[in-house]
Amino acid sequence: MVANYSSGERKLESYPTEAKAIEAANLLARRLSTKQVVAANMTNSEAASYAAAVETLKPHEVSLPVAAETLSECISLAGSLPTVLEAVKFWAQRNKPVTRAKVPEVVEKLLEVKRKAQSSKRNLQDLKNRLGKFAVDFQKDCCDVSTSEIQNWLDELDLSNRSKINYRRTIHTLFAFAEKRGFAADNPATATEVGKADEVSIEIYTPAEIQKLLKAASSEFLPVIVLGAFAGLRSAEIERLDWEDLSFDDSHIVVGKDKAKTVSRRVVPIWDNCAEWLAQYQNFTGKIWRGDESKFHKTQRSSAESAGVTWKSNALRHSYASYRFAQTSDAGRVAGELGNTADVVHKHYRALVSAKDAEKWFSIRPDSALKNVIKLKNAS
Repeated sequence: MVANYSSGERKLESYPTEAKAIEAANLLARRLSTKQVVAANMTNSEAASYAAAVETLKPHEVSLPVAAETLSECISLAGSLPTVLEAVKFWAQRNKPVTRAKVPEVVEKLLEVKRKAQSSKRNLQDLKNRLGKFAVDFQKDCCDVSTSEIQNWLDELDLSNRSKINYRRTIHTLFAFAEKRGFAADNPATATEVGKADEVSIEIYTPAEIQKLLKAASSEFLPVIVLGAFAGLRSAEIERLDWEDLSFDDSHIVVGKDKAKTVSRRVVPIWDNCAEWLAQYQNFTGKIWRGDESKFHKTQRSSAESAGVTWKSNALRHSYASYRFAQTSDAGRVAGELGNTADVVHKHYRALVSAKDAEKWFSIRPDSALKNVIKLKNAS
């Protein structure tokens, strides 16, 4: 048995034989002797550093020799001091206190918060659909879900890259919520990845096709087609708009941040032909579209069938963007009207139609324009 005082405290160390104990005692004596020599030759600066180190360790009740020995071992294992620090931070992040809650439970909590924040029905439905599917496959506590598990789940989705991107974004939203509420130590979706979005297929209507759609549309659905084709509004925006958002006197539509996809307010011009199509609705109030989302999509299809025209996804807005860009050659201006960027306008809508086609598009008016329509600005 050897009494070791090198750390400042008595520590008894046992050895299998007397010879081994004597060998260890001699080695310890040499080390202590070396330390005493070093201590005796310390400069004032070194002594001050030593005292500061001891003071730093006091709150943790760890002696300097023990701390140095432990750190040395950690560096040997990790390879470098910065790596040791990163490893400790990672461990602390992964092991901070969390409240255990199953993924489906946290999904419901997120949806409830979104409902109270008055998120749009479309956004709530999207969250419910995507996260509902995710929750079915993850019947475990949020804090136990790993990045690799989410990555494997995304990889196995038999969907386009665009759809996978949307799923990843939604899952990231869920775990960001879970982390802030203490249901997860971090966000495991952050390090996941999916491929680049597929190229968007841009479909538009010809002037002849849009005339058929306008003629076949019911009075209830006609404003939807007009605002998409001649103002470039998104379907979701039209569903949220009220007639009070349209100013026929000032010839513009105010798409508030609570109704725009980008949560950014914008003002969209009402051109002459758009005004003439909507003239009969000037005294209307309340919602422009009074049905629900399901009826909205059913009416799209039935209107197209009645017109003998194929309903093309987002084609009303795409048509406006294409004809408007051909008319103005001003990507920035068109982007402002659409609520996106000039790069998007250049990428998706350049040279799809001619200026002559654009002139035809914005000349499409009701068969007999109402005489009391106020003359508004030209689409130029």
